[in-house]
Formats: sequence, structure tokens, C-alpha cells
Amino acid sequence: MAAADPIRVLLCDDAEGFRALMRSSLEDDPSIEIVGEASDGAAGVDAAAELQPDVVLLDMSMPRMGGLQAIPKMRRRAPRASIIGLSSLAAERMAAPSIEIGAHSYLEKGTDLEDIRAAIHDAARTGLSER
Repeated sequence: MAAADPIRVLLCDDAEGFRALMRSSLEDDPSIEIVGEASDGAAGVDAAAELQPDVVLLDMSMPRMGGLQAIPKMRRRAPRASIIGLSSLAAERMAAPSIEIGAHSYLEKGTDLEDIRAAIHDAARTGLSER
């Protein structure tokens, strides 16, 4: 990824309205490009494999396959992607298990948009240094 290239982000959340809000809000940042969306964990794994995003914003509680099941599969099928768990579930409960199985970080859905953007930038930088 060249310095001028935007960070390629995959949104994976079963709430269509939340995905639309994230897409709209994140696309205001010219350094971020939403490359795809998925409405459940299984579709997210497939989309990550196909799109090879830099960062995946992954809901932890979805139909067909939740985030904890999707993270290891995404790590295998899109090894260069950094995964950010993003959920309404409390960080005290979900952050450590998410990170232990391969997520870069975990944020609660109520997190300020600027903090979500900062986490995306951090995940992309960290992912690049590990590549």
C-alpha cells in the first residue's frame, strides 16, 4: 500500500442501518475506502478472502457465524487484514477473547467516530509493519 493509497475497509455487521451509517461516516475520510460489506460472519469471511481488505470492522454477534468464529477463518483466508471487533457487547467481556484469537483490537459500538477512525488507521499501520 503506497502512502497515498486509502485504507481498504470491509464492514461486516448484520445491522444494515449500522453498516450504512459506518459507510457514510467513514467515507468522509479520504484516507479510508469501504471496499465491501457483509451481513453475517460467513459472508464476511468470504468477502475478506475475495477482497483482501487492509482492515475489517467485524460485529461480534451475527447470524450464521459470530465474530469469535469468524476471526480465525478471516486470519487464514485474508492474513494481511487487521480485524477490529466492533460490537454492542461490553469490552470487558469480549476484548480479550477477540484479541487472543487474532483481532487487532476491540471497540464498543458506542465509541466515538473519531476513535473508530483512529483505530482503523492504527490497525492499518500495525498490519503494514507486520507484512
